[in-house]
Amino acid sequence: MKTTKQSTALQQLADRAYALFFQFRSAYVKEWQRLNHCERMYRGDHWYDIPIEDPNEPRPATPILQSTIENISADLMEQVPEAVIRPESAADGEIARIVEAVIARNHDAAAYPEEYRKLVHDLLVCGYCVQEVGYDSELNGRLGGAFLRHVDVRNILFDPLCCDVQDCRAIFKFSLRPREWVQAHYPDQAALIASDPAAAADAPEDDLLTADRTDSLLLLEYWYREYDPKAGTHAVHMAILCGGIVLEDSRVQKPDGYFAHGEYPFVLTPLYPRKGSALGFGIIDLFGEQQRYADKLDQIVLKNALMASRNKLLLTDASGFDEADLRDWSKEVHVGESLSGITWFSTPPLPQYLIAYIKSIREDIKEESGANDSSRGAATNGVTAASAIEALREASTKRARMATDQLHEAFRKAVRMEIEVEREFNFYLRPVTISIDGQQQEVLFDSAAMNRTVPGGVQLPIEFSISIKAVQKTRFAIAAQNELMLHLLDLGVIPPDQAIALMEFEGKEQVLKHLDSAQAATPPDAAPAKLKKSKQKENRNAVS
Repeated sequence: MKTTKQSTALQQLADRAYALFFQFRSAYVKEWQRLNHCERMYRGDHWYDIPIEDPNEPRPATPILQSTIENISADLMEQVPEAVIRPESAADGEIARIVEAVIARNHDAAAYPEEYRKLVHDLLVCGYCVQEVGYDSELNGRLGGAFLRHVDVRNILFDPLCCDVQDCRAIFKFSLRPREWVQAHYPDQAALIASDPAAAADAPEDDLLTADRTDSLLLLEYWYREYDPKAGTHAVHMAILCGGIVLEDSRVQKPDGYFAHGEYPFVLTPLYPRKGSALGFGIIDLFGEQQRYADKLDQIVLKNALMASRNKLLLTDASGFDEADLRDWSKEVHVGESLSGITWFSTPPLPQYLIAYIKSIREDIKEESGANDSSRGAATNGVTAASAIEALREASTKRARMATDQLHEAFRKAVRMEIEVEREFNFYLRPVTISIDGQQQEVLFDSAAMNRTVPGGVQLPIEFSISIKAVQKTRFAIAAQNELMLHLLDLGVIPPDQAIALMEFEGKEQVLKHLDSAQAATPPDAAPAKLKKSKQKENRNAVS
C-alpha cells in the first residue's frame, strides 16, 4: 500500500514537471532562435537567413562584432574575480582566513578561470550568463567540496513569467544522454523507460531542442520551491526525470529542502536587462543590424568592382562585325562595316561618400561598443608613461568595467551561497593552507567552526563579509603602481624596503631577502651616520 502511494506521488511529480517543462519550452522558442542568431553573428555567418538570388554574388563578412567582443572579453579576462572574506568580529579572524582558503581551493580545483571565460562569452554574445552552486562529494580526494560552475544558457529554462530567478515556479536544466548512460546510472528505472515524451515532434520547438533522438534521452533536472506559510520560508527540491519517470527525488534524503538557505542554486547575470524578464540582451542584439548594413555595403562595393573589372562591348547589327569574332582576343584583325556601331560601356564607380560611410559605420560599431584604440592597448599622441596609459584605458573601457562590475557582483552572490553550502554539506576534515604572520601553515577545515554557540546551547551561523578583487592586474596597472612607489621613494615618504614590498615585479622576494640581509649586516651606528651625512648634503644643496 505504501509503495502504491509512493508510485502515485512520483507519477504526479513527473506529470507536473513535464507539464511545466512543455510550457516553458514553448515560451523559449523565440529565445532559442535569438541565441542561435547571436552565435551565428559571432562566428561571422551574417548571411545565413538571406535568400540567395545569385549563387555567384559576393557575400562578405567583416568580423567587426567578433573583434569587438574579443577585445572586451580580453578586458574582462584580466579581471578574473577572487573572494576576500572578512569576519563580522575580530574573534572570528582565523575561521574567516580558513574559509577564504577553502573557497580559493574549490575554485582552483574546478579551474574557475576557464568557467569564467565561458561566462564572459555567454554574457557578451548571448546577453546573460548562468552560474550554478552545489556540492560534489567526489572533490578533494572524495572528501567533498562546494563547486561554482558555468551553465550553458541553451540548456536551462527559467520561468518566463518572472523577473527574478528566486521567484520562478521552477527551473529546468536539461541535457541529452545516451541510453547506455541512463542504463548504467539508473539500472532499476531504465527498464521502465519505454519512450521519451519530450521527443514528440508535434511542436516547432522540438526541432530546436533535438536533432536525432534515436539513441539518446532527454535528462531533466527539475528544481522547484515550496512555501511553508507557517514558518514563512521556502524549501528547494530537485528531481531528475527521464522518459516520463522520476529517477531521483531529493525529498527522499532531504525532505526539508535540498539547501538550508532555501534558494535556487543559480545566479543569472544579464548584460543589458530586459523589461519583464530575468534574461538580458547582448552586444550582438545592439549592434547586429549595423554589422549587417556594413556587410551589405561591402557587397555593393564588391559587385561594383567586379562589374567595373569587365567592360561591356555594345554592338549593333549595322556595324557589320561578328560577335564571336570580336570575342577572340587572339586575332589581330577584325572585319566589319562601321566602327560607329561599336561602343565600350564601363560601369561608373560608386560615389566617394559611400566608401567613407562604410568606414564610418565600422568605426561607430567599435567606438559605441567600447572596442576603441585605447581599450585595444594602442597609445596615441606620444603617451608613453604607464600611469597615463592606464588612465586612458580606464576612461575608454567603461563598457567593459560595467560588465566587470556585474560579473563580480554575481560572483560575490555565488560565493556567499557557496559558503552556506560548505557549512551545510561538509562533514569531513579537509586540510588547507593559510598564511599566519607571513608563514604558510596547514590547518584543518571543520564546518562546525563556522557556527557559534550562544548562551542556551543554541548554534548560530557566523556571518562573513565578502569583497571581490581581481586575481591579476593588467601590466599597465602594475607599471603605474610601480611608478607611484618610486615617486614616493624619491620624495622620502617611504623607505626602500616598503617601496619594494608595495611594488609588483618578478623576483621581488629575492630582492627583499637581499635587502633584509644587507640591513642585518649593517652596524647599528652606520644608519644614523648615513642619515646625518644625507641631511648635511641636503643642507649644502639648499644653501647653494
